[in-house]
Amino acid sequence: MILSELPIDKTWTLFLDRDGVINLHYPNDYVKKWDEFYFLEGVLDALKNLSNVFKRIIVVTNQQGVGKELMSKNDLQFIHDEMLKEVRKYGGRIHAIYAATDLIANDVQQLRKPNIGMALKAKKDFKEIDFSKCLMVGDTGSDMQFGKNAGMYTVFVGDNSKIKKEEKPLVDFKYNSLIGFSNALTR
Repeated sequence: MILSELPIDKTWTLFLDRDGVINLHYPNDYVKKWDEFYFLEGVLDALKNLSNVFKRIIVVTNQQGVGKELMSKNDLQFIHDEMLKEVRKYGGRIHAIYAATDLIANDVQQLRKPNIGMALKAKKDFKEIDFSKCLMVGDTGSDMQFGKNAGMYTVFVGDNSKIKKEEKPLVDFKYNSLIGFSNALTR
């Protein structure tokens, strides 16, 4: 299947991972304050373009740095507020952000990807979401599994070496970056 074969219109929802898709990911670390947050190249243009394609854009992000007490929920909220301001300034939209902040061992609500708790919260808040009309864009096997577990199409962005051989069947589409995906979609 190729991306242009999907009947994507304003009834579709785009789910995005944050670290490694929207902003620079620090391996074995977390973005703990705003001055550590760097948009990846082309992301602001991509979000502007994608805002014209999808009815809603939702960020779903595992942020156990909060659970590890490396930052507070208020720190995370401030980062997200500033991110949203920048996205809006460039003409893009993000309708909601869901963050799984508990440690893996304490995730009783099953929010952490690849569990679908954040997807279910989004569906509760936006009742018209139909997971069969959703794309999940991420840069890890966990993101791809989350999308598949919820019944979404999946888009892997980034370096192929980051996805394990056994995770490759979870990937419906592959692009080098969010702007690459956006360009393919809006051509």
